[in-house]
Amino acid sequence: MIVIDAASPTPPYEQLRAQLARQIQDRTLAVGTRLPTIRRLAADLGLAVNTVGRAYRELEEAGLIETRGRAGSYVSAAGEQAREQAHRAAGQYAAITTSLGIDPTEAIQIVQAALGRTPGP
Repeated sequence: MIVIDAASPTPPYEQLRAQLARQIQDRTLAVGTRLPTIRRLAADLGLAVNTVGRAYRELEEAGLIETRGRAGSYVSAAGEQAREQAHRAAGQYAAITTSLGIDPTEAIQIVQAALGRTPGP
C-alpha cells in the first residue's frame, strides 16, 4: 500500500519512488510484477500524472523497474541481479579481510565508513 503524506517536506514523487523501491527490495513486489499504469496510479493516489511518471522514470534509471512500451511497467530482474552481485562482493570482501587478519568488527567499520556511515555509540 502506497501512502502519500501531503504535509511531508519530502516531495510526493520521492515518497512514491521510495515506497515502491522498498517494496521491490523487500520482495513485497516480486520480479515480473506488473505495476499500475501511470495514469491509474496517479488517479488512485490523487497525484499529477507527471509526478508518478517521474517516480517511475527514477525507478527505471535505478534498474528496479522496466517499461515494455504499451505492455506497461514491471518489476525488473536487474534489481535481483544487483543484490546477488552485492552478496558475491561481500563474500569476497569477507575472504580478503579474513586472510589479512582483520577482525570482523573492524571489517564492518571499514564498510560503514566506505558507505559514508559511522558506527553508533
